Amino acid sequence: MTVVDAHHHVWDLSVRDQDWIASGSPLRRNFTIEDLAPAARAAGVDRTVLVQTVTVPEETPEFLALAAGHELVAGVVGWTDLTRPDVADELAALRELPGGRYLKGIRHQVQGEPDPRWLLRPDVRRGLAAVADAGLVHDLVVLPHQLPACVEAANSLPQLTFVLDHLGKPPIASATLDPWVTHIRALAALPNTVCKVSGMLTEADLASWTVDDLRPYADTVLDAFAPARLMFGSDWPVSTLAAPYEEVVSVTRELTAGLGAAERADVFGGTAIRTYGL
Repeated sequence: MTVVDAHHHVWDLSVRDQDWIASGSPLRRNFTIEDLAPAARAAGVDRTVLVQTVTVPEETPEFLALAAGHELVAGVVGWTDLTRPDVADELAALRELPGGRYLKGIRHQVQGEPDPRWLLRPDVRRGLAAVADAGLVHDLVVLPHQLPACVEAANSLPQLTFVLDHLGKPPIASATLDPWVTHIRALAALPNTVCKVSGMLTEADLASWTVDDLRPYADTVLDAFAPARLMFGSDWPVSTLAAPYEEVVSVTRELTAGLGAAERADVFGGTAIRTYGL
């Protein structure tokens, strides 16, 4: 079985700032693929998907070149401005760059958009249709109150696969389930949706989380999406705020211990391979 970490980042602060990282945060340093590789090997991870961090056009070509030069990275979820009228041409141009074949999806920081229905704007919807036409998927990084718009967008674009990052960032620290559960079930009811089992630790209480704190949220997506539409992602290095890489992997294994071997193979590789065409 090929084990895939379907969600991680890298950054070099000497290349560009990551303005979302607070001053004094342990994340305010460089994190490279060379830092990740030994930890991934130790945890039994074979391949990864590298995901965008900032909404600048220069980052995606850099990530594609990195993927072309490092055997660990099997795919890239990049960024381009979905509102551009020529977004289809931009996607085609990215595919022509060194490492362009590693482009598997597009993500936008919807969580930072003040309009909770940003995904439903006509210009954004046109951009999402172009993503589908290019044979790519769209990663959703959203907050719980934005999930209803995700449901509408996925329902209106059945030709596009939507991948929900970090379970839609449920309020684990406050042990609140509703209305997140309702929105997750509505999204999972659409066949063109997939969910990443990722990002839970940093939505929990960083100082005192337990596996039991995470279990209601993991169980919800296991029931709603089923393993064939779930994929493991570490969210490294953000996850290092809560736990080392190997512990993130082991916690996810513990949360999925009740699954059969074929179902675990989906969560830890098969779903990512199929969804991203790795």
